[in-house]
Amino acid sequence: MASRLKRKIHLLLEKRLPEQRLFLRSDQATRYVRLKSSTQAAMLAGGGAFVAWTILATAVLLMDFVGTDSVREQAQREREIYETRLNELALARDARAEEAQRAQDRFYVALEQVSTQQEELLASEDRRRELETGIEVIQKTLRRTIRERDTALERVAALETELAEVTGATGSVAGRNAELANTLDVVAAALTDTAAQRDGIAAEAMSLAERVDSLQMQARLTEERNNRIFSRLEEAVSVSLEPLDKMFESAGIPADKLIEDVRRSYSGQGGPLTPISYSTKGTPPDATTRRVNALLGRLDEINLYRLAVDRAPLDFPVKAGYRFTSGYGPRNGRMHEGIDLASPHGTGIHTTADGVVTFAGWLSGYGKLVKIRHSLGYETRYGHMSRIRVKVGQRVSRGDRIGDMGNTGRSTGTHLHYEVRVGGKAVNPMTYIKAARNVFQK
Repeated sequence: MASRLKRKIHLLLEKRLPEQRLFLRSDQATRYVRLKSSTQAAMLAGGGAFVAWTILATAVLLMDFVGTDSVREQAQREREIYETRLNELALARDARAEEAQRAQDRFYVALEQVSTQQEELLASEDRRRELETGIEVIQKTLRRTIRERDTALERVAALETELAEVTGATGSVAGRNAELANTLDVVAAALTDTAAQRDGIAAEAMSLAERVDSLQMQARLTEERNNRIFSRLEEAVSVSLEPLDKMFESAGIPADKLIEDVRRSYSGQGGPLTPISYSTKGTPPDATTRRVNALLGRLDEINLYRLAVDRAPLDFPVKAGYRFTSGYGPRNGRMHEGIDLASPHGTGIHTTADGVVTFAGWLSGYGKLVKIRHSLGYETRYGHMSRIRVKVGQRVSRGDRIGDMGNTGRSTGTHLHYEVRVGGKAVNPMTYIKAARNVFQK
């Protein structure tokens, strides 16, 4: 069967491509080359394949050349658009940073004004206490004067009784008249003295009453002034606390736990405020004292919030101009657990919260790396640095310079790789940075 098929093919080739002979003549002889049908078919197939390959290769080269120019132009346009966008974002970021700094300055100025008003309030409270003490002393003096007046009246009554007894006594008329005259002189003198004392006591009582009225009026004016000061302070405290509460809430930070941690560990100047206490002789504190203590509690809360802000990673690690080159999330099939910020080589890198350095050295892909442990299980990482300026165990404060930007480790250019971790798990750092910007840039 196979030989028959081969024969049919051979006959078909001979019919279509009969055998050819190429004659080659020289001076001595004539030779020829015989081209069989199969040889001619092979040559035609090879030539056709070569022509087809040439056409295909030419088409591929032309398409590649045209496509390369188009892709290159598109990439150039996208690069120019990207660079323009980055420059606009950098300008916007610088403007927001300046606004944040101004807002923070306004916040501290308001805090100073609250402290000043608090001192004025405490001073006015002291003056009110002094006025109350003065009124109490005046009342005691008035009561003593009334008792002395009553004693004088009783003495007059006793003298009158004694006079009656003397008038009714036995004896000669001359003797009784003499005794009566003497007694009358004594009684008149006593009555004169008593009247003088009574007039003096009445005048003193009137003066004391006027002074009491004046002190009560002054106390009322002081109370009204204190109420105005209280209202302004309470309003300022509420306005200051509301954005701080929103900031911690939007960042997902447990503010209560952070403040409690600050309350337990803080021992420096400006710590928790102590409520005012006065001796009330067993009676409950008055409304003013309760209001002062409530306000001091709110001011203490603001103070603790201010300290808590320094303990949470709510700041930006680069203070100079920068470009945002990569965000948090999947990248090239792998999880990018931080953000990348590019600036010139040697740009300062600053810690974003108070804490303790737990690592400062070389770590595989991070290159030169610094790890800082903060409150409530927070940790920040700063990678690819060219120089490390801290050591393990060192305590750092928010804004301290801990190193210089570089290109160490697995890095394609000078930049900072910044991470925030909670309980060892990486989270998006921009959540905390945006939460702080929403407060301090308003």
